[in-house]
Amino acid sequence: MNTDLGLPDIDKKTNQLREHIRAMPSAIVAFSAGVDSTFLTAVVAEELGERGLAVTATSPAFPERELQEAVELATRLGATHKIIRSNELADPNYANNPSNRCYHCKTELYTLLRDMADREGFAHILDGTNADDLGGHRPGHQAAKENRVESPLVDLEFSKAEIREASRRMGLKTHDKPAFACLASRFPYGLKISADALKRVEKAENILRDLGFVQVRVRVHDTMARIELAPDEIEKAFAVRETLVRDLKALGYHYVTLDLQGYRTGSLNEILPGLP
Repeated sequence: MNTDLGLPDIDKKTNQLREHIRAMPSAIVAFSAGVDSTFLTAVVAEELGERGLAVTATSPAFPERELQEAVELATRLGATHKIIRSNELADPNYANNPSNRCYHCKTELYTLLRDMADREGFAHILDGTNADDLGGHRPGHQAAKENRVESPLVDLEFSKAEIREASRRMGLKTHDKPAFACLASRFPYGLKISADALKRVEKAENILRDLGFVQVRVRVHDTMARIELAPDEIEKAFAVRETLVRDLKALGYHYVTLDLQGYRTGSLNEILPGLP
């Protein structure tokens, strides 16, 4: 046991993952440049070489900063990398923003990856879903099953904490990267999503990041921007309050608010019936 972190033997678990990947003839990884998919991509690049392919899908819901980081990370990892364009906004089932929006988004992505795998002869499609992701409201998992997408980090029961520690030991800069979700997650269910609205919220979050905030969400409620920050960053926001109000109003938001509860994953799911 790792007594410092209270985690199982991370090196042993990582070696099991390597053996699992090494047994694959070839694989595509859905690569978003997040903590999980970067860890998985690093292992695939080392174990499969040119038989592995990292694929990043870009769309209005994927920030330009994340796309640039994906390119830089793939280069650093020595991974073969392709960028494709997904078009989920063309699907009313996605753009109308129902509570299963992620199902339609992932269906678009995984269909593209399945077509690529079948066309180019890749034996497996992998994603970075981890064991902690199995709870909560995750309609995207169904799309993965329907397109035969595999989740080796789930199969080997990697938790998020274990992935971060394994990433740290491998020297991956993403080991302490804040959690990220696509920009569509900033809109309450039922509020229609457009390319313009996504670009506006991307600019709003860039304003906060440029001011030095690390864990950032700007949730959009019609003409109101509700800012979620890590609890230890909330006090700092008051020091730049006038700048935040001025710059976010310049983007078209009529009201700028700070959520005193702070950042939490999936805060817009809190109103869904049947969820805690």
